[in-house]
Amino acid sequence: MSVDSGEGGVGAAPIEGEVKLPDGWAWATVGEVLVRSDSGKSFKCEPRPASPNEWGIIKVSAMTWGEFRAIENKALLDSSLVNPDYEIRAGDVLVSRANTVDYVGAPVLVEDVRPGLLLSDKSLRFTPGTAINRHWFVHWLRSPVVRKAISAKASGTSDSMRNISQADLRAIKIPLPPTVEQHRIADALGARLAHLDEIDRFIARARTHSAALRKQILLDAIPEPDAWPEEWQARTVDQAGTVALGRARHPDWHTGPKMRPYLRVANVFEDRIDTTSLMEMDFSEGFGKYRLLPGDVLLNEGQSPHLVGRPAMYKGIPEGVAFTNSLLRFRADADVLPGWALLVFRRHLHAGRFMREVRITTNIAHLSSSRLKAVEFPVPPLDEQRRLISETKGRLARADRLKQLLDSAETHTTGLRRALLTEAFAGRLVPQDPQDEPAEDLLKRIRIEREAAEAERREARRAATKARRREKQAAKPPGAASPPAPVSRTPLPEGEQTILSLEFTE
Repeated sequence: MSVDSGEGGVGAAPIEGEVKLPDGWAWATVGEVLVRSDSGKSFKCEPRPASPNEWGIIKVSAMTWGEFRAIENKALLDSSLVNPDYEIRAGDVLVSRANTVDYVGAPVLVEDVRPGLLLSDKSLRFTPGTAINRHWFVHWLRSPVVRKAISAKASGTSDSMRNISQADLRAIKIPLPPTVEQHRIADALGARLAHLDEIDRFIARARTHSAALRKQILLDAIPEPDAWPEEWQARTVDQAGTVALGRARHPDWHTGPKMRPYLRVANVFEDRIDTTSLMEMDFSEGFGKYRLLPGDVLLNEGQSPHLVGRPAMYKGIPEGVAFTNSLLRFRADADVLPGWALLVFRRHLHAGRFMREVRITTNIAHLSSSRLKAVEFPVPPLDEQRRLISETKGRLARADRLKQLLDSAETHTTGLRRALLTEAFAGRLVPQDPQDEPAEDLLKRIRIEREAAEAERREARRAATKARRREKQAAKPPGAASPPAPVSRTPLPEGEQTILSLEFTE
């Protein structure tokens, strides 16, 4: 099950002070229902998964998608650094402390795990009291109100990665029901969410088939070069139009008298240009060279390998826009329709044609203008271009309607999931029983349990310290003198005397 970010509305869970809790419930914090919480440790790893017999470090991706994925791990570089205190065990509730914006704070319950997997410093382990149903607890941590609270508290300088502190997670409020009701809620949620999860899996499979259908439509529109009809002209991109690289960005152009908007790779998607986040630079010189005209096709010059060359057509909105050197511009000749050029480039993208031309630097694939110019480009008669453009648009429109249906179904299941969690944590999903032990009483038992566990840990630390001292003493060579006792520098009160031992030698 995916982690739902939730933004209130139908997904808003009860907030302390705004909603009266059912009888027997009580407000608490995450920290108050825990017996213990631990942060992981930074271990040196190898860039490969651990084999079943090796020590491994669990990655945050192991807890990102609502289930514990033990295969998401890295091999420990040095097994002598293993500390068994960080070993993950069945029943642990793990939370990703550092993750992407959508998944920071994502929780998972470890149902089963092989020995030898360790908690990394990017993860936390929560140990709830015995009175807390762990399935219920994880459902609460996934609820929209908690996701919203984590989003508000998470910090980070990256646009994609965020961090959440253990203190902020422990401070999150919980509407706590009696233990027996927690079990009833967990069972009811588990059954209902399992149905929604199955629908989500069906939607995911349908999306895969939809994407394959769209790819096949584009491949069918334009065959491989050896199957081009005789009336089609076999050209290269350079022979079908002009290719230009956009203007490089420079600090000197961040301000100036002639600021104009420009498109960059973040604006150009397949068959779509997003103009919601345009940037500007000064074009006191050279604007005409980089100005876009309606019908220009833009292709990503630098991208991940499977997206390099991703094309979209500029249709004149907004006006007076330039483009940077993260993009390539293709301007078609008179006998090539811009729509046909876009169709050719989309076909090349899905056929993997551009991937054969890329060069990779610092993990980014680049499609140079010289390599793009040499790529094959078929040119049918204009009437044939119009017919193929129209037919392909019709087929893609039907595929788009399928995608819209899948989007609508996913929105519906997301709303149902939020509504279920809302009802559960407002006390409206299952009936209450006045005979259940009140939550206030179980909080007292958890507090006693936590204090006993803390005392046990202190005693274990003292015992470990004594054992290390004994080992150190036993390791001394026979006859080795003990270190001299430290000399006290504390002055004696006035009027007191001390006896100093004297040694005389003959």
